[in-house]
This record gives sequence, structure tokens and C-alpha cells, in this order.
Amino acid sequence: MQFQQLQYFVAVAETRHFTRAADLVHVAQPSLSQQIKALERELGADLFLRARGNISLTDAGEALLPLARRILADADTARHEVLELVQLRRGRVRLGATPSLCTGLLPDVLRAFHDRYPGIQLLIEEGGSHDLVRQLARGALDLALVVLPLPTPSPALTTVELLREDLVVVSSPEAPHPGGGRRSVRVADLEGERLVMFRHGYDLRELTVAACRAEGFEPDFAVEGGEMDAVLGFVRAGLGVAVVPRMVAARSGRGLRVTPLARPGLYRTIALAHRSDVAPPRAARELQRMLLER
Repeated sequence: MQFQQLQYFVAVAETRHFTRAADLVHVAQPSLSQQIKALERELGADLFLRARGNISLTDAGEALLPLARRILADADTARHEVLELVQLRRGRVRLGATPSLCTGLLPDVLRAFHDRYPGIQLLIEEGGSHDLVRQLARGALDLALVVLPLPTPSPALTTVELLREDLVVVSSPEAPHPGGGRRSVRVADLEGERLVMFRHGYDLRELTVAACRAEGFEPDFAVEGGEMDAVLGFVRAGLGVAVVPRMVAARSGRGLRVTPLARPGLYRTIALAHRSDVAPPRAARELQRMLLER
């Protein structure tokens, strides 16, 4: 049974005339008649009683008509559903990002995406790069913003470098200035400072600790184990200083002193990742384009 045959059958059933039905579906009348006969042969029953000037449905035709209409209606609904997705009127994007990127980079881009495609649902998953890579690999995310280099390089992922972001030192304005009041501080100046440190598995933790050890000292933690908002809150309370991305510091408002790191400083490389073996959905590709062009 072919979809086209059902279209022809319904057209004849509604017009009760083969020639008018052929005009309705824009096909030659002999072709329409041949398809109806082929459908009858496959079903093993006549669908129409053919009398000169009078076409009527048989019992088999009466039974098939509501089913055929339902099939055609479902197909039309499917066509519209897919068209809406193609035209980005509906759908979803599952995006993973580190908490600091959710705070710094994403708000403006997601607002622009939502303004342009209000029917697309945005599902955001926060986590460290290691967790996000694992979720990408098992198909739980369409895209992820991760920090390079990846904790475990994966040939199954495609990554595109998005930006390099400077890291800065934040402290409470009421606390002594880190580095003795200079306009910028070196990583070596953090020796002896009490650091507010992120939890294990957090990309910024590994980067900061590695930089301190490269300068020959172990960092001294005043408090550790928090996410970005908690770390910034502890710094505002004067518990210590923290190394955070410049975008996060810029968005954090009052209550923080921001001090740049002297050259060569510290930075992190942000990349957009997706599975190599599966193309992201259309909506995800559009968000990807907006992130790369931001």
C-alpha cells in the first residue's frame, strides 16, 4: 500500500468521480485509475461500485476511508512538525558548560538566541569539562563548552577553539591588596596568600594549583570545595583571594577588587565540542554558529 494510492482513493471517495479526482490531485485520470486498481488488488477487495455516472463506496471502501483520512492527516502533521524544526520554530538544544561560562559567556549569547528563536527550548547542564565530555560521548548533550586541553583526549569528539580568556585575582576591597598594592600581581605573589579554592574536578582549580607549583610553592587554602558563586561569596566575605576568569569578575558587580595577573599571566582556552560521529541538530548548529560569531 502506497501513500499516493491512499491520496487518490480519498480524492475519488470525496468527489465520487474519477476525472474530477484526477484534477484534484493533479494527475492523469488513467494513472489514477491504475493506482486505485493496484490498491484494490493488494487489499483483495473492490473499494468502489462503478456504475455509469455513479461511483459509490463498497463496504470495504467505507471501512478504509476513515483510516486513510487519518493516515493522510498524520502525514500532514508530521510534515508540519518537521518543517517547524527545520525553520527553527520548535525543538531543543542540550548545551553543557562549566559554571564559570554559564556566569560569564553564556547569558548574552543565550538571550540573543532566545530572542531570535523563542520556540527553541534551551536545556543547560553545568559541570566540569570531564563530566561534560562523558555526557557528550553518551549522547546526553548536543554541544558542550569545555576547557582545553581535555582531561582525557577523545577522538570521538570534535572541538573548535572559541576564545582565550585571561584569569584575574579577585579579593575583598576591605582586605589587604594582593601583591602589596601593585597594579598587577604575579603568580609568585600568591605565595603566602590564603586562597579560596574550587572543588576537586573544577578546571580552574587544576590550572591555579599547577601554576603555583610551577613557581615552586604549594598554595595555601583558606577554604575549598565551592562552585563559582560560593567562591565569589567567600572572597567578598574576606576569607581569601581567588583566581577567576575575567568575564566572571566583570559580571560580579560590587564587593570585589579585581587585579590583573602580570605577563605572561594565566589564561584558559575555551572550545566548543560535539560528537564527531553525529551531526548536531539544526537548532544546535545555529547556536554553535552564534557562539563562534559572538
